[in-house]
Amino acid sequence: MDIKKNEIQQVQINTGDKISRGRYSNSMLVAHGPEEFIMDWLLQSPNGPHLVSRIIVTPGHMKRIVKALVENLENYERNFGEIRIFEPPTTTTQ
Repeated sequence: MDIKKNEIQQVQINTGDKISRGRYSNSMLVAHGPEEFIMDWLLQSPNGPHLVSRIIVTPGHMKRIVKALVENLENYERNFGEIRIFEPPTTTTQ
């Protein structure tokens, strides 16, 4: 099946209501072994970090995910402007 590069492919996705609402994450940990990448999506809250979701993928799929994320970030910035990353303030003790 040949799909042209700029052609949009629609996929029917079945899901329950709880999953389709999504989850919020403001932090992430990534670990890997020879056969998989493990991505832990976390919510940093005043009570400490909470695991929101854990996704395990093959190295090949991880490379496709990274490529898709880079392409989408570039498209986003082209449409809405550069995303600024704010570094947390450093604290010093004297």
